[in-house]
Amino acid sequence: MKNVIGIKIVFWRLTLIYSLLLLAFCSSENAFSQAIDTTKYRVRTDWTVPFPYLGSVNGKSIKEIISSNWLIGCETLDRDYANYDAYKDYLDPLGIKRIRLQGGWDKTEKVKGVYDWTWLDHIINDAVARGLQPWVQTSYGNHNYVDGGGANLGAGVPRSAEALLAWDKWVHALVTRYKDKVKDWEIWNEPNFGDNLENTPEKAAALNIRTIDIIKKIQPEAKVSGLAMGHISIPYADSFFKFLASKGKLNLFDNMTYHDYSYNPDANYGKVEMLSQTLKRYSTKVKLRQGENGAPSEPNLGGALGDYNWSELSQAKWNTRRMLGDLGHDIESSVFTIIEIAYTGGPITKLNVKGLIKSDSTKRAIRPKVAYYAVQNVVSIFDQSLKRIESLHSTFNTKDSPLNNEVRYSVGTDRSVSVYGYENKKSKQQLFTLWIDDFIPKNTNDKKNINFVIFNGQINEPVYVDLITGNVYKIPNSNWNKKGDKLTITNMPIYDAPIVIADKSLINYR
Repeated sequence: MKNVIGIKIVFWRLTLIYSLLLLAFCSSENAFSQAIDTTKYRVRTDWTVPFPYLGSVNGKSIKEIISSNWLIGCETLDRDYANYDAYKDYLDPLGIKRIRLQGGWDKTEKVKGVYDWTWLDHIINDAVARGLQPWVQTSYGNHNYVDGGGANLGAGVPRSAEALLAWDKWVHALVTRYKDKVKDWEIWNEPNFGDNLENTPEKAAALNIRTIDIIKKIQPEAKVSGLAMGHISIPYADSFFKFLASKGKLNLFDNMTYHDYSYNPDANYGKVEMLSQTLKRYSTKVKLRQGENGAPSEPNLGGALGDYNWSELSQAKWNTRRMLGDLGHDIESSVFTIIEIAYTGGPITKLNVKGLIKSDSTKRAIRPKVAYYAVQNVVSIFDQSLKRIESLHSTFNTKDSPLNNEVRYSVGTDRSVSVYGYENKKSKQQLFTLWIDDFIPKNTNDKKNINFVIFNGQINEPVYVDLITGNVYKIPNSNWNKKGDKLTITNMPIYDAPIVIADKSLINYR
């Protein structure tokens, strides 16, 4: 009888301990978060490749990457639409070193003249400790000041003398506090979406000037981005650049940023080139940076690109095409955004489902989406070890020989295909990205078999990589041959998501 009682006591003690541990776990920020899957099964689609499977792309942490073309959006923390602590552990394995943040004047100065940095200290200190590099935007405005600009997207810039003086003090305090941890700044978000008619390009440019003057006085080595235009408006940009140039201030900036949401991510490069040429009329020093872009993962939920039948698959296709299209045009590229955003300001909470991580109205992180793993695959392969092949040209006559060191290719298909080439800076071995680019990414995987011919390419042992799944395949000897400087790959499947043809030495897989 005593043994039975003893067993029962032990059982109830164990049950109590288990219950307490479970309660503690469920009370934590990441209680319901799904761990990052590192197996070959992390993404499953019906895309099939008739080549022998070798393994899957091995993701790189931010500490394994010196630098890359990418930034990741961690926006809206200033308005409490997302929770940094819910997703912070997903940042390091993603591999993107630079994060975009908004400084949050309204959240920091809730009482006139009193700055409470607690929330922003926590985020920036944690990010820097992880090896991340914050890109901090000084906006938005502050409700405490008449004509101080609102604290939300689309609000006008500060206009009154009192508000502008308070803005100056805010920027001075912000940069002074974080100058040892933040080297990259941005000034105001999407001023061309202002709620009032006075939010002109000249007013926005004037705010940019007074802000960069303060930043550079405190931190001369700082990199500063201006414009941050929502969609591309050439007349607005031209007036903005012209005003800065007329005041002798344009060349103080490192970047002019734009956010151009296009249903087909490959369809906007004509407008981007127009924007680039407009900027070059005033400065050949300042570069363009794509500062915010992403696609939803669910259909018809509103917002930018919202009225389309999106899925996690088409979102992943869109994001990878945008990243690699920007890389192919030598444009730094920011992915919007790390997690789904819960807009809690209205009568009901609305989700912006462009995040790489699934969330909900409580702002908890639930799981990585297909796009998280696809972006991770891109980041793992395309880092500072590669440089773009500028001499890459298409040809429709495979008998032609390239000139000098020119690299040429031909693609045997009637569809429009994006092709970009890169080489390893040390080994000179090469890789090429290809995808069908003439329509919005689909929720189905429609295959097209092509013959891909490269002249002057440096690939000794070709492999095939699907960037959505991360699967790596050996291209059989029966599907490729190399004669002199001509490499021919036959019956190679492509679709509306990027695939990579590379020398095996350039792909880290497991």
